[in-house]
Amino acid sequence: MGKEIDPSKDGGIEVINLKEALEERYLAYALSTIMHRALPDARDGLKPVHRRVLHAMRLLRLDPVNAPKKCARIVGDVMGQYHPHGDQAIYDALVRLAQDFAQRYPLVDGQGNFGNIDGDSAAAMRYTEAKLTPIAQLILEGLDEDAVDFRETYDQANEEPVVLPAAFPNLLANGSQGIAVGMATSIPPHNASELCDAALYLIKHPETSPEQLMTFIPGPDFPTGGIITDNAKTIAETYTTGRGSFRVRARWEKEETGRGMWHVIVTEIPYLVSKSRLIEKIAELLQERKLPLLADIRDESTEDIRIVLEPRSRTVDPVLLMESLFRLTELENRVSMNMNVLSQGRVPKVLNLAEALREWLDHRRDVLVRRSRFRLAAIDKRLEILGGLLIVYLDLDKVIKIIREEDEPRQELMKVFKLSEIQANAILDTRLRSLRRLEEMELKREQEKLTEEKNEIEQLLVSEDKQWTTVAWQIREARKLFGAETAVGKRRTTFADAPDTSDIDFNEVMIEREPITVIVSEKGWIRALKGHVADLSNVQFKGDDNLKLSFHTETTAKILVMADNGRFFTLEASKLPGGRGFGDPIRLMVEMDESADFVTAFPYKAGSKLLLARSDGRGFVAPADDIVANTRKGKQVINLDDPAKAMLCCEVQGDHVAVIGENRKLLLFPITEMAEMARGKGIRIQRYKDGGISDIKTFTLSEGLTWKDTSDRTWTVAQDELLPWLAHRAESGRLPPKGFPKSNKFQ
Repeated sequence: MGKEIDPSKDGGIEVINLKEALEERYLAYALSTIMHRALPDARDGLKPVHRRVLHAMRLLRLDPVNAPKKCARIVGDVMGQYHPHGDQAIYDALVRLAQDFAQRYPLVDGQGNFGNIDGDSAAAMRYTEAKLTPIAQLILEGLDEDAVDFRETYDQANEEPVVLPAAFPNLLANGSQGIAVGMATSIPPHNASELCDAALYLIKHPETSPEQLMTFIPGPDFPTGGIITDNAKTIAETYTTGRGSFRVRARWEKEETGRGMWHVIVTEIPYLVSKSRLIEKIAELLQERKLPLLADIRDESTEDIRIVLEPRSRTVDPVLLMESLFRLTELENRVSMNMNVLSQGRVPKVLNLAEALREWLDHRRDVLVRRSRFRLAAIDKRLEILGGLLIVYLDLDKVIKIIREEDEPRQELMKVFKLSEIQANAILDTRLRSLRRLEEMELKREQEKLTEEKNEIEQLLVSEDKQWTTVAWQIREARKLFGAETAVGKRRTTFADAPDTSDIDFNEVMIEREPITVIVSEKGWIRALKGHVADLSNVQFKGDDNLKLSFHTETTAKILVMADNGRFFTLEASKLPGGRGFGDPIRLMVEMDESADFVTAFPYKAGSKLLLARSDGRGFVAPADDIVANTRKGKQVINLDDPAKAMLCCEVQGDHVAVIGENRKLLLFPITEMAEMARGKGIRIQRYKDGGISDIKTFTLSEGLTWKDTSDRTWTVAQDELLPWLAHRAESGRLPPKGFPKSNKFQ
């Protein structure tokens, strides 16, 4: 072993614990993402990039009354002075502020291609122009009047506002979306007029709960309209916790086209759903034949959305058609709410509705106080100047003489008239033409007016009640821009209950109803031929396999499969392989034990009953509804004891049971003597000394007992002739009538 070297002595290497270094750096990254990128400030509802865009546009004098400027100029200013990130990220943020389908109240008035609801992106920034909207002006109002704090920009060369004055409830009005580290935010847009009404009520009743505020704010108001189908209780819970979601559906109407035909016209789609992607998805489902009620879809949209849905036939129920589309497409969408914001601009916190409005109102009061103090300082400065001007007006000749003859007129004026430096400077800056008697009267009127305003501001600053009264007045004035009576302020999203579809089996509705013939082979391969095929002589099977059974049904049906281990499985007829090949093994379609074998298959009939029998002659009647399995594992219905196996299953169609054993003994007894259960071992059906059961069926005694012989001829024994075989369950029976097949089978 050589001598240990300490690298820090001669190599200048600092040893750092990797775990601590990673924790420190990741925490710094996480805080940066949370505070400066992903979460909006609860006061102005803006993220730093949006705040910087608006501030830069204001400095560029892009007011609503002025001409717009190239977006490239705006992005350049934002990136160079305030936001040291990529130009495309800044432009994307600017574009979103201008999109009327993304922003309920756009803050940027864009000219050119700013993207569309189809998901198309905006034109390059060199082609587009932008300026501020009147609502953005409200958010920026008072920025020059010390309304908010400023901080140094990233290069310490300039200053930027920490938060904007926000005379508009932007957080809830326009909403916000963002993903930070370990947290996210998702705030849907709301109606600003309703938010103002709720805020005014909150000023008078500070303890108001989020649920009470729903009197004014029933729910979100999306820029793309739509219909919210959640009930008031669910919405109240979302607003109370600050977390939840809203179920939004497209708005549609039925349009008659003549001769009994009609179309469905979709005029509004859910928020943040791309129209082109929505139509592509519906078209794909049409091609995959998953929308049997729909024939075609067309997009006839211009400036307004108009999606035309053609039904398969005039007999289709339009409500049922739309419900099927709501289940499978984004015509119904969930808009999440997670009001995770920076409370007071510092602490990430999930707020409820009342807390979010309270943060905005408290901020508006702070802005009012700061602007009032700024105005008061300006008034004091002006009154000081006016006081000096009015003093010198008493002896203008002396003033003029001092200015003309003295080397230091400022000092002389201050000495002679006992003026301050500010007053002396104001006198020296006064134009000669202003030295008139008329000007003196104007100054006195201005002095009186400013003194009155000063008194009002001083009273405002010492009275919290007056401050809240002024905030309420400002909110009412701002509301005139976006009130419910204005085009931009009218509520677009409405509320309605979704139709009750609990009695509709959508699995059946979503499948095109067609007749099929199901074929099952001896080795358990299954397939479905189109139509009801009577002649199966040309049907081919794999290798030495042969036909075991076949039956007619429809694509909307369910197929029940019975295995000899007593389990029943359920297959969807619509998902069976087609008839071009040999089909697929049932064993691969369900989770059947390797030791189990397939026994029989038949179409499920709702409400029917099945007679089940084991090989040892025990059995019971089971409701078919209780046998349907919802998983691949199936459902255990017949409980078994070795060596017994599940052997027979037939539908109950009659009032008597006919059972024949391997000993060729036939027994008839009333069906009422059989036990009915959903699962079990069953009870004894027929008694045997040797062997077990061979076949079983149910029949109506008055119609007689029928069977088919080996020549496929049907035999019928009338009721009167059956008396020797009529007995009770669990008896042995006797040899069957003449003509009964030697196979001991009824068919």
